[in-house]
Amino acid sequence: MSAAPPPAGGGAPRRSRQAAASPTRQAAARARAAEIRARLRLPTSAEADIAVIGGSGLYELDGLEDAIEVRPPTPFGPPSDALVVGSIGPTRVAFLARHGRGHVLLPSEVPYQANLWAIRLLGAGRVIAVSACGSLQEAVAPRDVVVPDQLVDRTHGRPATFFGAGIVAHVAFADPFCPELHARLATVAEAVIEREPGGRRDAASPPTDRSGTGPRAVHRAGTYLAMEGPAFSTRAEAALHRSWGMAVVGMTGAPEAKLAREAELCYAMLAFATDDDCWRDPAEAEAVTVGTVLANLAASAATARAVVRDLAAEPLPSARGACACARALEGAVATDPRRIHPARAAELSLLLGDSPGGAS
Repeated sequence: MSAAPPPAGGGAPRRSRQAAASPTRQAAARARAAEIRARLRLPTSAEADIAVIGGSGLYELDGLEDAIEVRPPTPFGPPSDALVVGSIGPTRVAFLARHGRGHVLLPSEVPYQANLWAIRLLGAGRVIAVSACGSLQEAVAPRDVVVPDQLVDRTHGRPATFFGAGIVAHVAFADPFCPELHARLATVAEAVIEREPGGRRDAASPPTDRSGTGPRAVHRAGTYLAMEGPAFSTRAEAALHRSWGMAVVGMTGAPEAKLAREAELCYAMLAFATDDDCWRDPAEAEAVTVGTVLANLAASAATARAVVRDLAAEPLPSARGACACARALEGAVATDPRRIHPARAAELSLLLGDSPGGAS
């Protein structure tokens, strides 16, 4: 097979031309979430600053102090599991196992709408998604970390919006990952891997082996391709994805990232390469198995936990800065407010506030 083009994506996500959300607007959103939590009689300690969605192999986050479990109701049913909210230093962190503890949900069964709604309800404005992926490039070795800057959605049949049923909204999604959180996450990941026994190699340096035991790289750019699953790729699919320049392939980045944008959350991903998918010559490498995936992810889970701990150990700005994530719904609702049924507007008040034409 001929060499594939370099991973798609041109470095860190571009800063959106849309202006950042004002602190006043963000404060109104937090107050609205707090009001709904009080109405639902959720404890005040359920409020979070940041959320972590754990993927395959990451079903709990240790080190949370004063932790509680909450199962907030949502208009879209229950989330994947209870959200565990606790403190790491000055930061309240909400952790959610995407597939449920014990890994009981297929990628297509994950209640993405409920998960992101629950995170928004708890007040977390930032989301770190941890994902197990297959590498599609020579430069990305198993156990490397990719912090994607772009996404291609090849899933089908999964609800990918909170809207519909009388309300039409179209959010900007040109750059699916928050540029601020992406940059911070990549920097912390580099520092964590630098401390690990194997050390860190420069992402521009090709890996000397693909056993997962050598130095690991953090790739600050690359396109995540979301496939439907649950079966892994065919060799023809892997060749096609490589020809497109995709960096990694996974099964959960979509619609999760789209719903995070609709919920006006800053969203970034730690994608851990667990295998080489199936694009390598079968005479040189075995096709991916679930055993390979889980063994490599188990080794990477400690890295994910350390990245979260280090990121949360420093105070996060209460106001989200120059990114436009927190105002994604401003001007996004196309439906004439006079045509929106009051009951439907009330159902989506967490997102839309008192103005069905978009949260103010």
